[in-house]
Amino acid sequence: MRVPSRPHSKHSLDHHGLYNLGTVYWNLPTPALYEQAIRAREGVLSHLGPLVVRTGHHTGRSANDKFFVEEPSSKEHIWWGPVNRPIDEAHFDLVHHRLVSYFQMKDLYVQDCFVGADPDYRMPVRIISEYAWHSLFARNLFIQPSPEELDTLIPAFTVIDAPRFHAIPELDNTLTETFIFVNFAKRMVLIGGTSYAGEIKKSLFTVMNYLMPFRDVLPMHCSANIGPDGKSALFFGLSGTGKTTLSADASRTLIGDDEHGWSPEGIFNFEGGCYAKMIRLSPTAEPEIYATTQRFGTVLENVTVRSEDRRLDLDDESLTENTRGAYHISAIPNASENGMGGHPSAIIFLTCDAFGVLPPVARLTPEQAMYHFISGYTARVAGTEKGVTEPSPVFSACYGGPFMPLHPQRYAELLGKRLAEHGAQVWLINTGWSGGPYGVGERIAIPHTRAMVNAVLDGKLDGVACREDPVFGLQIPESCPEVPAAILDPRSTWKDGAAYDAQARKLAGMFEENFAKFAAQVDARIAAAGPRGS
Repeated sequence: MRVPSRPHSKHSLDHHGLYNLGTVYWNLPTPALYEQAIRAREGVLSHLGPLVVRTGHHTGRSANDKFFVEEPSSKEHIWWGPVNRPIDEAHFDLVHHRLVSYFQMKDLYVQDCFVGADPDYRMPVRIISEYAWHSLFARNLFIQPSPEELDTLIPAFTVIDAPRFHAIPELDNTLTETFIFVNFAKRMVLIGGTSYAGEIKKSLFTVMNYLMPFRDVLPMHCSANIGPDGKSALFFGLSGTGKTTLSADASRTLIGDDEHGWSPEGIFNFEGGCYAKMIRLSPTAEPEIYATTQRFGTVLENVTVRSEDRRLDLDDESLTENTRGAYHISAIPNASENGMGGHPSAIIFLTCDAFGVLPPVARLTPEQAMYHFISGYTARVAGTEKGVTEPSPVFSACYGGPFMPLHPQRYAELLGKRLAEHGAQVWLINTGWSGGPYGVGERIAIPHTRAMVNAVLDGKLDGVACREDPVFGLQIPESCPEVPAAILDPRSTWKDGAAYDAQARKLAGMFEENFAKFAAQVDARIAAAGPRGS
């Protein structure tokens, strides 16, 4: 049975060098993509409607396999290094040429979408994939044009996604058979050798992170919501810090959970959907996200489904700890209809400090905000990875280092500019340990963390007296509604004050060591806003 296509752009696939194809499925709706995926045995239908798929041995991003094409238009702007690796134009062209040949006589799926909810900054994109479920993933994650918009859509960037096509490392100058190539001159991303759909999402986030600063927009790896008073808030944080959980508040309108831009006019979601972790999801702690596992249209990656009744086991980590769900943002009851909000009044940096020395809540000066933004700190706890026997620091520049092609200073400057223009107050909230490091102390209770977040968002800490932390220089409130005053001072929660002092100096030294690689290009006032006394 031939599946009819929906309206599509007159911008044909030969613009991307693709000829002699099989059937091209343009902008299929969700039910049709389900049919195609199940017919091709790409996934199975689970209880209540989600499509469950497997991603093979790639159950997460292949960070070491991403390359930027070294070409004249972007060469001088990219911050080259271990994260932003170069590949020359000749090798890109070689892989592209073989990929075009690989696609001949094959069926393909095309989704034409937008990235960026604000019409003034949105970018039309095209995702060409050999899997129907990858096309459904793109349809969930990005913003769907109207039929009238599709008719005239010309993609500003194109992703060609071929999980079954592999690089030849000795020929293509790659590290493995997997590759993610980003070419700003040709406005194209090539992905091969991996079925993990998150590469599609993150490659376009990377593209926006490169392009937006040239348009005076700060791209941000953060969640965002709006309160009943109409005031917006941003939540930055690496994995495990509580970014998704703490920003998902039924009393506030969700703008988006992961990727946003802050323009001279306000903030806007880059996406039209969410890509959330599913492992051990709780129906009571995260009811809105849990509900997406019981609806048609959600794509679940590497989640266990019982063969006898097709019911899900969200606690099963046998395939990976990184089980994921991709769903359209309309699945969240309190989601914003237009994905936009005003300038934020509060910005929260979330960290999970397993060393147990950072305060549970602290006010940051603008310089401290830029310092901690560039640092992007959290900690990995002992036992989560082989060989990790004590807490270890994780520093990810701008809370999204793998996706930031420009120097972190460029993004920090834009953050400082927006803070100066609109007066948003930045807070550091530690969702990690108190009373000692991981294994000794206890993790800060979620009700207390929520109370601190609510106090920040409601302005209840604005006039509270603060004391300065002697090592980190942070302003710690002396009181917070619904939070015991004793836990606000991290040193007082330790039985041994001298042990706390030693641990605090140790972490401060880690901050200084990490920041040293930025110091040459960072304003001296920002560098001076970091910890002292290490």
